Amino acid sequence: MTQSNAAPSFILVHPQLGENIGAAARVMANFGLADLVLVAPRDEWPNPKAVSMAVGSPVLDNARLVDDLTAGVGGFTRLYATTARPRGMEKPVMTAREGMADVRAAIAAGEKVGVLFGGEKGGLLNDAVALADVIITLPVDRSFSSLNLGQAVGIAAYEWMAEEGAPAVFDPVSDVASRFDLEGMFEHFEAELERAGFFYPPDKTPLMVQNLRTAFVRGRWTTQEVRTFRGCVKALAMGRGKARTLRDK
Repeated sequence: MTQSNAAPSFILVHPQLGENIGAAARVMANFGLADLVLVAPRDEWPNPKAVSMAVGSPVLDNARLVDDLTAGVGGFTRLYATTARPRGMEKPVMTAREGMADVRAAIAAGEKVGVLFGGEKGGLLNDAVALADVIITLPVDRSFSSLNLGQAVGIAAYEWMAEEGAPAVFDPVSDVASRFDLEGMFEHFEAELERAGFFYPPDKTPLMVQNLRTAFVRGRWTTQEVRTFRGCVKALAMGRGKARTLRDK
């Protein structure tokens, strides 16, 4: 697989559990990241537990396996090291959100970017952090700061994609009901309420109608919702009429 400079690579340094590698590959695919580098994973490779956890992620299928950190980072021009522990190094320190924004800027400037994640036991070693241009950390509770490797990758992957905004399939509906449609629904509903004796006492009717209409307008009804509701009102009115007919017999 040829790595594109349009997105960062995620580099897992000495990961231990296949499950976490698979989880990382899965969430990377979720957020549009394609290049995963594995630096000397502890357990066998390929790893069946990683395959199971990745649930078909193409990121795992194309993961690049290297023997040491030098081989893993040699082709990059800018590196970010993720860590929960202060290292006493004079480097810029950013949150994942700030870091991924910085990654975007670096990529836009033509840099080839890698993000380093340490193994489960102790995170990144100082030698790995020393190679990085920037440290990325999270505002975790200092009394319990260690994240699962897959979770850490997931947070960074999410922040990479978050700037894109919500997917277009979640755009607001465009079929908003017109005031003409709403007025017809109001009149239909209010007429049935009147027949059912809902508006009592009579002098309160204008306020009750106003409250109902205000609530309906606030809902931003679609044309289909208006039709459905009017169908419900009609069905209830017909049912009430049938019940009265039975009682009158």
